[in-house]
Amino acid sequence: MQLIETVERWRKTLDAERLAGASVGLVPTMGYLHEGHAALIRRAARECDVVGVTVFVNPLQFGPTEDLAAYPRDLDADCALAARCEASFVFAPAVEEMYPQPLRTAVSVGDLGARWEGASRPGHFEGVATVVAKLFAQAGPCRAYFGEKDFQQLAVIRRLTLDLSLPVDVVGCPTVREHDLLALSSRNVYLTPDERKVAPCLYEALLAGAAEARARGATPDSVRAVIERLIVAVPQFTLDYVAVVDPSTLTPASALSGDIRLLVAARLGRARLIDNMGVTV
Repeated sequence: MQLIETVERWRKTLDAERLAGASVGLVPTMGYLHEGHAALIRRAARECDVVGVTVFVNPLQFGPTEDLAAYPRDLDADCALAARCEASFVFAPAVEEMYPQPLRTAVSVGDLGARWEGASRPGHFEGVATVVAKLFAQAGPCRAYFGEKDFQQLAVIRRLTLDLSLPVDVVGCPTVREHDLLALSSRNVYLTPDERKVAPCLYEALLAGAAEARARGATPDSVRAVIERLIVAVPQFTLDYVAVVDPSTLTPASALSGDIRLLVAARLGRARLIDNMGVTV
């Protein structure tokens, strides 16, 4: 497994692999890898000849009051996990390598990035879309693997890939969870032991919302109410939003039919937790 730190070498390495006939899998991450990332890397290794994992904490997607400086980092552990999961390369550029000059160009996905996480974290998805567009341009033709835990992010990335005609096949992968069904996240390390005990309530609320969605006479409002009630009943949580949306556009669902997606975000101590669940009505 090779560690690569410059864009030029990264491009040349992946171009050489494709020239030799290999298919390329890409797993973009912000590092501090956990079993959720491992599942993405292992799937990429099953489906592609070579796998590159990117490790880059992107400053563009952090707001002025967010945790950029404190975001957990451990490149040695990241490389070890990537190697165990059969990654071929880890690309870990410095900020100065990714952004050698002040940016004058940014990528926006309009309404798709303005709701939910976008409303709670202004500028977040512009930062995500911009860095992902750069990573895709640097990597070249490939299959790129993302987890469904960040469901809105996945929708944003699919749309920018389509709109910009990028030669990348975006693959969404199921959320990986702890034994108590808390969605894996690098930010889970912020939870105190007491907070960690109640954190699975977020997923339990989604389960209750899914059951309500399938009940006769249910409405999007009644589904939201069920989820909200269970979260606010836990005093440690500060609810950010609950949404019942169309999974392709992320617009609020006007009725419960076909496929819908339940989205939730809440603060628990220092951690801001998000989760989601697909429901077919």
